Amino acid sequence: MINYNPKDWFTFIFRIHKADTVRKLFPMFIALSIYSAIVAWLELSFWKLSANSEVKNISLMHGLLGFVISLLLVFRTNTAYDRWWEGRRQWGTLVNSCRNLAIKLQAMLPAGNTEARAFFRVMIPNYAFGLKNHLRKLYKAEEMEALPEGQPPLDLSKHVPNQLATRILQKIADLQREGQLTGDQLIVLNNELQSFTEVCGACERIQSTPIPFSYSVFIKKFIFFYIMTMPFGYVFSLGYLIIPMVVFIFFVLASLELIAEEIEDPFGFDANDLPTDTISNNIRKHVGELL
Repeated sequence: MINYNPKDWFTFIFRIHKADTVRKLFPMFIALSIYSAIVAWLELSFWKLSANSEVKNISLMHGLLGFVISLLLVFRTNTAYDRWWEGRRQWGTLVNSCRNLAIKLQAMLPAGNTEARAFFRVMIPNYAFGLKNHLRKLYKAEEMEALPEGQPPLDLSKHVPNQLATRILQKIADLQREGQLTGDQLIVLNNELQSFTEVCGACERIQSTPIPFSYSVFIKKFIFFYIMTMPFGYVFSLGYLIIPMVVFIFFVLASLELIAEEIEDPFGFDANDLPTDTISNNIRKHVGELL
């Protein structure tokens, strides 16, 4: 995720970073410039169409459809941002649940049980790292702390967050059977453990349910034909100035679609995705301080 100062306008305007849509769309800018120049030359110099030609009326279509494409792109961007924000809320819930679980365990466990504290100090942050890697479909063993002694290795072919949550709950159940936790305390701790799975399920729902394919394809086709027909009508009033105008309008419309595509799955490696690495490290730091 990119950290920035929202008040620094001039830096935003003149800096091109790796997430900037200008970098991604630049080849299309070149292609559209050539295309617009060819259309302008054909209509003005080769065919020598007059300003009264019926072709000029094509611009009426763009005026009528401009409002429609604006509504579509606003809906598309808002939907993608809702998914991004929902993902951030779920990871905020995970942070709070990890802290609450660590605080309650620190208060409930007997003072002399350092072994249990060491277990949870490792396993609670490991759940956050396991969930992060699970959502990215990339397991990094070096990020997770070594499992406590006696714990079998994780089966990476199965659901890693579920395995970690199961081991945490098994440990708490063992402590209850040993008499170090009461039944009432087990019920209190279960609320935090349940939220782990709820957060995982919510994040998986966001990731596995993209915007419907037909809707995404329709927007892309709409933008394409809207831009490709624009030079035919406006060239009579703008001449060769149609070239920068078409490029700029394409930049605006296509950038909104690209931004929506990037943020609708907020758990990956894109520049504007959620800082799950930082959040996971903060969980490890705070749980370590508590336990």
